[in-house]
Amino acid sequence: MTTAHINAQTDDFAKTVLMPGDPLRAKYIAQHYLQNVKPVNTIRNMLGYTGFYNGNRVSVMGSGMGAPSICLYAHELYTFFGVESIIRVGSCGALQEYVHLNDIVFAMGAATDSNINLIRTNGYDFAPIADFDLLQQHVSIAKQKGLHFHVGNVFTTDLFYNSNTETTTAMSRFGVLAAEMETAGLYCIAAQFGKKALSICTVSDHILLNQKLSTSERETGFDAMIEIALLSLQAEK
Repeated sequence: MTTAHINAQTDDFAKTVLMPGDPLRAKYIAQHYLQNVKPVNTIRNMLGYTGFYNGNRVSVMGSGMGAPSICLYAHELYTFFGVESIIRVGSCGALQEYVHLNDIVFAMGAATDSNINLIRTNGYDFAPIADFDLLQQHVSIAKQKGLHFHVGNVFTTDLFYNSNTETTTAMSRFGVLAAEMETAGLYCIAAQFGKKALSICTVSDHILLNQKLSTSERETGFDAMIEIALLSLQAEK
């Protein structure tokens, strides 16, 4: 079932897909973690792969930047390719002083300034939340590994560069952990089609403290987050 955006057959994707925003991070995950890897998408260089991790079949594909992009790919994966779970493995900017660079954020829910979900729900507010079982599995693994992590709300924004700081200030005041650009859209798509989704983000920037990771660290430095997502495959069995 080739679509306009994914040149794969129906059974080319595993039931679980890891989705970093950057397609080069998808390539990194496939090359460094998976065995018997098969490329499953090359359209627009939104690279996708399917392989095995500890005997568990899994796919990984880039989502691009922003809610519209991840919604497009999630829609097609859920409805045309038999995918049941999408795990976003991305980056975020911290909005609390106690959240530090390289910490992991599990998005239990997602506030947003985007209209993308309002369009889908005919103007009604919808509270986009993670699948509880996926959230519980991944948090349990993070605890076992002794990692620094946080569980709570994130803020999905349409603007990466925004000179108006009032919104992020308000989100920080309401206890939102971090800002990113995809989670609210992904969670709404999953809800629409009765599928599962979880967003895991590594803190690459600190919005309040004006700190950030380097470009190379963003591309390859998120191993702890990736390993949590891969280890959770065993828990899903």
